[in-house]
Amino acid sequence: MNQKALKTLEYHKIIAKLMEYASCDSGKELCRNLVPSTDYHEIVLSLKETTDAVTRVRQKGNLSFGGVKDIRPSLKRLEVGSSLSIGEILSISSLLTASARAKAYGRHEDSELPDDSLEEFFRLLEPLTPVNTEIKRCIISEEEVSDDASPGLHQVRRSMRSINDKIHTQLNSILNGNRSYLQDAVITMRDGRYCLPVKAEHKSQVSGMVHDQSSTGSTLFIEPMAIVKLNNDLRTLEIQEQKEIEMILADLSNQLAPYLEELEADFNIITKLDFIFAKAALAKHYKGSEPVFNTKGIINIKDGRHPLLDPEKVVPINVHLGRDFDLLIVTGPNTGGKTVSIKTVGLFTLMGQAGLHIPAFDGSELAVFEEVFADIGDEQSIEQSLSTFSSHMTNIVQILNQADSNSLCLFDELGAGTDPTEGAALAISILTFLHNMKCRTMATTHYSELKVFALTTPGVENACCEFNVETLRPTYRLLIGIPGKSNAFAISKKLGLPDYIIEDARTHLEAKDETFEDLLTHLEENRVTIEKERIKIEAYKREVEQLKNRLTQKEERLDENRDKMIRSAREEAQRILREAKDTADQTIRQINKLAKDSGVNKELEAERSRLRSKLKDVDSSLALRKEKSRSQKGIDPKKLKLGDGVKVLSMNLNGTVSSLPNAKGDLYVQMGILRSLVNLSDLELLHEESVSIPGGNGNSKRGGSGSSSTRISKSLSISPEINLIGMTTDEAIPQLDKYLDDAYLAHLPQVRVVHGRGTGALKNAVHKHLKKLKYVKEFRLGAFGEGDSGVTIVSFK
Repeated sequence: MNQKALKTLEYHKIIAKLMEYASCDSGKELCRNLVPSTDYHEIVLSLKETTDAVTRVRQKGNLSFGGVKDIRPSLKRLEVGSSLSIGEILSISSLLTASARAKAYGRHEDSELPDDSLEEFFRLLEPLTPVNTEIKRCIISEEEVSDDASPGLHQVRRSMRSINDKIHTQLNSILNGNRSYLQDAVITMRDGRYCLPVKAEHKSQVSGMVHDQSSTGSTLFIEPMAIVKLNNDLRTLEIQEQKEIEMILADLSNQLAPYLEELEADFNIITKLDFIFAKAALAKHYKGSEPVFNTKGIINIKDGRHPLLDPEKVVPINVHLGRDFDLLIVTGPNTGGKTVSIKTVGLFTLMGQAGLHIPAFDGSELAVFEEVFADIGDEQSIEQSLSTFSSHMTNIVQILNQADSNSLCLFDELGAGTDPTEGAALAISILTFLHNMKCRTMATTHYSELKVFALTTPGVENACCEFNVETLRPTYRLLIGIPGKSNAFAISKKLGLPDYIIEDARTHLEAKDETFEDLLTHLEENRVTIEKERIKIEAYKREVEQLKNRLTQKEERLDENRDKMIRSAREEAQRILREAKDTADQTIRQINKLAKDSGVNKELEAERSRLRSKLKDVDSSLALRKEKSRSQKGIDPKKLKLGDGVKVLSMNLNGTVSSLPNAKGDLYVQMGILRSLVNLSDLELLHEESVSIPGGNGNSKRGGSGSSSTRISKSLSISPEINLIGMTTDEAIPQLDKYLDDAYLAHLPQVRVVHGRGTGALKNAVHKHLKKLKYVKEFRLGAFGEGDSGVTIVSFK
């Protein structure tokens, strides 16, 4: 990638910002050397690394790489067998600590971060924890080695402390006895030896060795003879201490020597991770997203924001190039955002090819270009005697010599700086040459000739930066497909230029220029009108959609209420019919009993059968219909087993299979106390829970007819026990009374009443109520295993 384009598009400012987010010097160096790549696979991998780092930061927070220094020179010294200094060993320790921290950060569940490109980096890190622990135990800081680093060092330092104490004791004794001879009552050091500041006139009063004197000569620093030997011993111990430290450093160096490859790998990986997470931090700063790259030369930027502009003021732009057209000519007034638009496209391309996220909406597309060329800004040179036009033309010549179909070319004010007619002709020729080479090109201009060129040439498109003439302010919106106006007359009029001057200026325009400008004005007015209409249509569409949703919901509620009413009516009709059937059966039996001796039994029985048949037909017409799945199949006789739950459709009763079907498909079904022979075609297989006795205490009211159908229904829905725990006496007795009625009608032989122990009030109230019921045969407290005194067993007559 040519350096001129990088400088023109201010790529170096992005790199400078990136370096701020790197923690270690080696990571900053990688950032500094980052240049756009032209390898598609390398770009995709680099972007994925950035995206994965962003994901990890979002889920786990930032990862620190602080304190990591370049240890490669130290590794070279270890390789030749040299011992490292304290600072070098601490630098290696810092690297190992950062490696351990990064390895812990990199651990995650398999489902948490699938297909993570950073996983391998974290896996290859070797923290060398035992060696690092030993380093931290031995070395406290760059100036201090721990006393416990070795037994010898511990012994030497203990002796040094002992001698120091003796020296201070001796010197304090001298101080207290000869205070008048001393300049100051302090103990000082000269050349590593303890001394006393003695007045020059009293030097003969203190025997010892003179090590120094003050600048005025009034004070001599004398080492008293009493501590000379102690100072000598201390100096000897200091030499021994240094030897012990050197032995410790040599030992630590020997421990590190076998891990040269691991240490170098750790350094390279940490440097790479620091670089990748710096890219992630930059993406977070710019609120960027990963662009989708292609090799077809297609650019589609959605809501792109130039990263070097104030994020609170920058206006997002939408740009597409390379699919329907490969040459885009941007027109419009000065300071309208034309230059920013082409700089945004160029800088986004460089950032994306460098593996950086771009500040644009997710899903933006960029293309891989071998070269990006930019001729933007005034580069006139006094030294080289180049005018504005000459400097631009020099750049353009270089671009034309190097550009091909894999290049992106950006031109600002192409053909400016010379005669407008000739400049426009040159610009058209240059753009035609690049267009014929299939080079992706964006150019800004004020020339109307270029607008006409874009309108009349296939593969070339106009664009403009919108400008509000009323406020004299650009909106900075890029509108593709619409040529822009310079608005010179309108701006001048708003700024106070007299009308007669503006009208005179219009007379100097050629007719075709004026007509074209009028056409542009008309197009702009139509565009604004269409945009307003589009907004209104979108609002109407949303309103219609809301009304449609409300109508659909209303229809659903009406259908639901209608079905509920029909179901309720059918249930009520069926209940009335069943009561009528029960009454009719009871009446016919009574008539049969009274007419035993009358000789008309046969006629009565026939009449009873006719009546029952008619009632059954009416009952069938009123019975509730359950929707069945079209895919539901009949019962397979081979899969039917004794005890399976079935529903007899003609009787609308549930039961269990008590015999297997014969050749005709007939079998017996037990429905409560009723056992009937039915055919497989009249059965529907039920799930097991459909025939099991559910918990609860029933819902049926006590009836006076005592018909068989009522009893069967009751027996299938009544629980063998009722739980009254937690209820008050007033709440429990009505519940118990209703439950006992239903259980008795269901022909249950006995039931369990669970009332708990408590204070005994609920138990006494239950027993008192049971004594009043005529159909209760007896009741007793539960035995061991039945609930003891917390349960009452009730038997019916």
